[in-house]
Amino acid sequence: MAAVYSGISFKLKSKTTSWEDKLKLAHFAWISHQCVLPNKEQVLLDWARQSLIAFYKKKLELKEDIVERLWIYIDNILHSKKLQDLLKNGKTINLQISLVKIINERIAEFSLLESQRSMCAVLSCCQGILSTPALAVIYTARQELIVVLLSQLCWLACRQPERAMVAQLFEVIHLALGHYLSIQQQQVNPRRAFGEMTGHLLQPCLVLRHLLSGGMWTQAGQGQLRQGLSREIRSQIEALLQGGAFQPELLSSYKEELLDQQQGDTKIGTMKNLLAPMDTLIARLLDVGYCEPSLRSAVIANSVALLYKLFLDSYFKEGNQLLCFRVLSRLFGCLRISHLQEEQIKALATSDWTTELLVVEQLLNSVASNNIYNIAADRIRHEEAQFHFYRRLAELLINHSQASVPAWFRCLKALMSLNHLILEPDLDDLLASAWIDAEVTDFRTKKAQEALLHTLFQTYVKLRQVPRLFEEILGVICRPAAEELRQPVLASGPSRVLCECLLELPPGQILDTWSLLLEKFQSLVLPYLQGDVDMALKSLSLSSLLHCIMFNMRSLDSSTPLPIIRRMQCTMERMLRELVRPLLDLLLDLQVPELELWLQKVSDSALLLSYTWAQVDAMLSINCSQYHSLSVALTDVATEISNLPLLLPGVETHQWKKIEKFTAQFDSLGRYCLEQLYLQKMKRTLMQTNFQSEEALRTLRCDAAYILDSGRESLNQRTRASWDAQVGTVSALTYPVAHWHLIVSNLTILISYLCPDDVRSLASVLLRTLPMSKAQEVSADEEPSITLEKISNSILHSPLFPEMQSLHSAFLMCLTEGCTSILCSGAQCDPSLLNQQLPWLFEKDHMMVALWENRFAKVGPEGVEPKGEIAQNLLSLVKSDFPIQLEGEQLESILGLLEVISTLQLDSLLTPYHVHYFLLLLSMAMIKLGSSCSSSLTLKFLMTCYRLLGYLQRGKSARSVLKIMYVSDIFEIILTSLFKASSRLPVNMDDPSWLEFLQVIGAFLEQLMQMLIQMKLSLVLNFGKISRFLHKLYTEAIAGKQVENQNCRGQQLILVSLTKLCQVLGPFVKERKQHHEAPEALCELLQKAVLHTGAVLQLCWAQGAQDHHLPSIFISSASTLLEADVGQHPRHRTETSQMTDEMTCSHTTFYQSVYSQLLSELPAFAEDSQCFQAAMRFLTLFFLTPELHPKKDSVFTSMFHSMRKVLAGVGAVICISLMREWKLRELMSPGSASLWDTWTEVFISQSLSSPSSPKLISEQRLGCWKVFWQHGTVCRLKCGWEDPTIPVQVIEDIEPHLGALFTQMLEVGTTEDFRMVMQCILQGLDVSNMWKADLQAVLSAVTLTKVLLSSPLSGEKARLFWSACPQIVTALTLQNREACQEQPVLLAVVGPILDLLAALLRQGEETISNPHHVSLAFSILLTVPLDHLKPPEYGRIFLRVHNVLFSILQCHPKVMLKAIPSFLNCFNRLLFSVMHEGRQKDKGGTDDLSVVLECARLVQRMYSHIAARAEEFTVFSPFMVAHYVTEVQKVTLYPTVKGLLQEGIYLILDLCIEPDVQFLRVSLQPGVRDIFKELYNDYVKYHKAKHEGEKRYTA
Repeated sequence: MAAVYSGISFKLKSKTTSWEDKLKLAHFAWISHQCVLPNKEQVLLDWARQSLIAFYKKKLELKEDIVERLWIYIDNILHSKKLQDLLKNGKTINLQISLVKIINERIAEFSLLESQRSMCAVLSCCQGILSTPALAVIYTARQELIVVLLSQLCWLACRQPERAMVAQLFEVIHLALGHYLSIQQQQVNPRRAFGEMTGHLLQPCLVLRHLLSGGMWTQAGQGQLRQGLSREIRSQIEALLQGGAFQPELLSSYKEELLDQQQGDTKIGTMKNLLAPMDTLIARLLDVGYCEPSLRSAVIANSVALLYKLFLDSYFKEGNQLLCFRVLSRLFGCLRISHLQEEQIKALATSDWTTELLVVEQLLNSVASNNIYNIAADRIRHEEAQFHFYRRLAELLINHSQASVPAWFRCLKALMSLNHLILEPDLDDLLASAWIDAEVTDFRTKKAQEALLHTLFQTYVKLRQVPRLFEEILGVICRPAAEELRQPVLASGPSRVLCECLLELPPGQILDTWSLLLEKFQSLVLPYLQGDVDMALKSLSLSSLLHCIMFNMRSLDSSTPLPIIRRMQCTMERMLRELVRPLLDLLLDLQVPELELWLQKVSDSALLLSYTWAQVDAMLSINCSQYHSLSVALTDVATEISNLPLLLPGVETHQWKKIEKFTAQFDSLGRYCLEQLYLQKMKRTLMQTNFQSEEALRTLRCDAAYILDSGRESLNQRTRASWDAQVGTVSALTYPVAHWHLIVSNLTILISYLCPDDVRSLASVLLRTLPMSKAQEVSADEEPSITLEKISNSILHSPLFPEMQSLHSAFLMCLTEGCTSILCSGAQCDPSLLNQQLPWLFEKDHMMVALWENRFAKVGPEGVEPKGEIAQNLLSLVKSDFPIQLEGEQLESILGLLEVISTLQLDSLLTPYHVHYFLLLLSMAMIKLGSSCSSSLTLKFLMTCYRLLGYLQRGKSARSVLKIMYVSDIFEIILTSLFKASSRLPVNMDDPSWLEFLQVIGAFLEQLMQMLIQMKLSLVLNFGKISRFLHKLYTEAIAGKQVENQNCRGQQLILVSLTKLCQVLGPFVKERKQHHEAPEALCELLQKAVLHTGAVLQLCWAQGAQDHHLPSIFISSASTLLEADVGQHPRHRTETSQMTDEMTCSHTTFYQSVYSQLLSELPAFAEDSQCFQAAMRFLTLFFLTPELHPKKDSVFTSMFHSMRKVLAGVGAVICISLMREWKLRELMSPGSASLWDTWTEVFISQSLSSPSSPKLISEQRLGCWKVFWQHGTVCRLKCGWEDPTIPVQVIEDIEPHLGALFTQMLEVGTTEDFRMVMQCILQGLDVSNMWKADLQAVLSAVTLTKVLLSSPLSGEKARLFWSACPQIVTALTLQNREACQEQPVLLAVVGPILDLLAALLRQGEETISNPHHVSLAFSILLTVPLDHLKPPEYGRIFLRVHNVLFSILQCHPKVMLKAIPSFLNCFNRLLFSVMHEGRQKDKGGTDDLSVVLECARLVQRMYSHIAARAEEFTVFSPFMVAHYVTEVQKVTLYPTVKGLLQEGIYLILDLCIEPDVQFLRVSLQPGVRDIFKELYNDYVKYHKAKHEGEKRYTA
């Protein structure tokens, strides 16, 4: 055979052999071990290479298909394991340069989009060469080849190839960049490196980096390129550019070019011919044609910022500031905006402005952060070169205002921060374009504007030149301009800035500014107001500014110097005399037939200043005793006449009436300010000593009524406008919001003086303006604002609302009226008849309802039950035909009102309201619902009603309802109504909403019966009536009445009612029996209830419950029945009736049937916590009742195996989650594909092998798994995936319930049973399960062990467990190692293993005797991955590793004596991972920072525990500090993370003695040494000083 195969070489070269046969022969020769060609690998590779060379040199004609298969053949060879083994064993394979050149040529063709054929195979070949060091040497040895390859690869990526090739292409680019960077670092000729970079790589790399930065291939919906790889490639490109263009050897050339310095250094001979590197870079950057015109400007702009950053990183140091500035000015010249003043080019689009201004912002921030601009040095040494450049830039920005671009404001802010003189010559234009005349609507732009104004004001505050700044502001405002187009001067942003500024100003400057404003107002505006709309608008702007100044200045007090107080008094008098009164006189004197706009604005201005003056005057009078208000002199006289004190000194009441009449014509700022004046007047009246006199009270009521009436009509408009809470922005649109805000903010003052009608009006407005749907969360990019809905919602949730009794009562009445109106709209009888049947619906006062309480509380004649009148009336309505029926829309409306009722504190209502609302809610729960009401809406409505009734009856006035109705009557009314409604309800019995509804009904019925017991209200009478009523319903159900139309939901209602009766009565009778106080009647009632419950349960069982999934209500009822049955019939029985014996016998069979069904269904209950909890309760009760146990099988063994099935089922769900993670991470490499197939095969075989396996996966999903398994590829899997967090949550939910059952089982079980448990656990922990990919067995065993640890063990069982503990720890070590070796890591296994290990170490403090087994924990921790995890996963794994370490530290001190190095290794991994995760990233927000902060707190806490063991760790403390500073030097941490870690390391520094500190100062590396020096200085300054200070006060 060997002779035959040796002819293959001849046949491959033969012209007669077809190419199909040649390829088959070549493939066979490569894989066959019997082919004995000498140097076979090289021969076959050369044949394929020569064939391709001949084809591409036109010496050979081949079909495209054959060419592609030749490339694939070479690719298979390059990626084969056989070739890798040969190279590893030292064999040399020569690729030949010709093959590499062909690859480069093909990629060049692809980049020109000439042909896409064979691209995938060629790229794969290139990847194979570059990823194998022995083959990649052909590229690294010939540098020009890698340069050409890298250039063409980048151009190919920039042409945006097909999606399928993107991932592969960027992997190749990543490899090529890595090789080139290693060559570049070894390059000794900087000129060559610069030439290669600028000549071939600069342009494609800059374009590619721009596209990557814009998320071209990583955006949502693209998903072709991993974020991590994109970041790495960008970093590599930056390193390439820095290493080529900004090498240390080129610094002198940059200085020669930019600073005109002639260097005479002989050491730079290689550089003498390299001239103007900056010119070269800029020329290549500005070349035309290397990218699409639409991209060119954006690429240039982004490249300018990048090149300047790289230049600073390379060359910035003290003394190079001027050089850095020269580079800045040259690079700035590349931007299009730099030529706007020189050339006449079209205005740029907003998007272009945004791009270039962002770059300018980055440049200016770099100047500021690196201290490049020193004002003094620039002026003295460089003739203000930098200053003039920044001035030109400022002029450019101000002359080309871009108020819609946030970066424009930030650039101006940066210039202001550099030097205020840069902008001061154009300060007026700056204020006009950036503030007064700017149209800013976008929230982000508003924030940028606010930041600029904040910097501007703070700068002038520090310069003590605020009056000068205000002079410019007033000049801009008073300029001739179209005032109607201007936005309000003081919106929320500028107002906030001005407020902060004013708080820092001394009173003198405030008064200077104030006086300046008054002068400008008097001289420039006041004389020209009449008839001039623009001047009227200017007066309003100035008034707003004056209002802001007066309201936000620091208040004077008695310690203020007297000259300041006197000056303040003079300014106040001057303002009143020369400004406020003239404005008011202008309003009073004019007789204008029609309302004109200028007059409206003048009135707004006059009333705003009046209100401001009155408020400030009152504040100064209160705070400063030396200040004498003008209104004080009039106060004594004012008390003698009505409506006093006056609103404003010198303005009489009749004049205010005229102003009121004028302002009533429109909703405006003036009307709002007039309301504020009346409110201020009320406050001043209340401050007088005689405020309780009749005249004062009358005045207060009139003022409160005016405030409320002023905006009553506006509140009926139901506006959706929002208001920013600034007085200056009140308009006709926002006035209703401002008015409502004023009323609600001052309700505590107003409410006492409002008449009942006004209070009811307020309550109706409150109800009308409440949001009836859930409010949407305010986005972070939206400005917070006030709306009617928000104001009303805040008062509804305020704790003060119930305290305002009149308003609260009126609001309750409004809610009642709203509900009644909806109910009456659905009335099907005459209103007068409805009034007789349901009188409480028509009562307008809660107190009238309360009168029934007194009437029914009186004891009537014998045989008459006065309390039963209402109940009998309701019961007759329910049984016959309830007179109200609602349809869908009406039900939606009433549900909205019920949502409002649910927000009120119903449990604290007074008796009248409590009774009224109880009757109202009970009536609503009984209404008929029309066909348009869906079942979900009906159930939601009924659940809301009964939840509110339950909430009501938990309140302090619950007993008041029982004075007019018996509990038994309420019980009968509710069940009769529900039984009737359930027959018409089209809902399945296992519908989740129906089951939830049954729970709500059960809870309310239980609450009613518990009230009977707690209040001891005729127990036998009430429970007797309840029992008789249920017996009647039970009899109908058992007798099978209406079999044709049987109401299964009604049977469930009976079952719930009987269950709750047993649940309430059983414990009560049992407790009374123990004290020999149980009435015989109650015992008989309980027996009947148990009998009826059992009969109904068996009826449900007989109707098919055993064939379906058992609902939680059925299981709960069975548990309650069993508990009551056991309580009634103790094991030591003496005498029982024949009926009881028969019942017990029949119940025993039923209990055993339920037990068997539960065991089979238990795995399916794992995802339903309610069902699982109910099942655990039944199984626990069943296990503790040996009389019920079947004789054939061991109950212990059956329950234990069922528990194992539960945990195995959860393990199956975790398998799905793991497979989902693998799919998402796209790890289908050749190595992982086989592992995937193994996992899938095992999972499906185990899920389908036996009928008893858990059915957690639907048939459809299993069908998809089968298809997937047959095809063996993840791409064919198209099914729904479970949430990966669900299995973890399932285990956490079921563990406590499993633990409770397991504890009872272990207490009763025998030692043999326990041995069986331990044997199953050890089998599950065997490492072979991990090799077989049987995760279900592993997770089941780990969880069982955790449950076992939570159970109390003693005696022989404890000895057996702890003797097996070493074997468990060893098994956990092996399992963890295998799980961590998988890719991706099986965190679903690692997490539970760590939890179990921590629990073992904690509880085995005294029983684990061998230190080796404790030390194994360190090997487990060292293998657990802490990187490349998602934040939630990282937080969970970190916490578990920390818990294991903490358990060792606290519980095993003897082991710690010898294992401190291992402990510190594990702890340092935690520390370093926190530093890595807590570093400041280039992109992305701080959403996940909370997880890192929690981990940093754990590290800090561990440091404190270590410091508490000073004797053990003192020797290691300097090394711990060294590790900390070495690692922290590599990253820039978020300040919060750094603060927590520093607090911890300070505790370790406490352990360091002085020689340790000296040792660290000497031994650390220079960069790390600086970090340590800074850390130690902070330690001495903050921590040690505080510690020493505390010691002085320590006894």
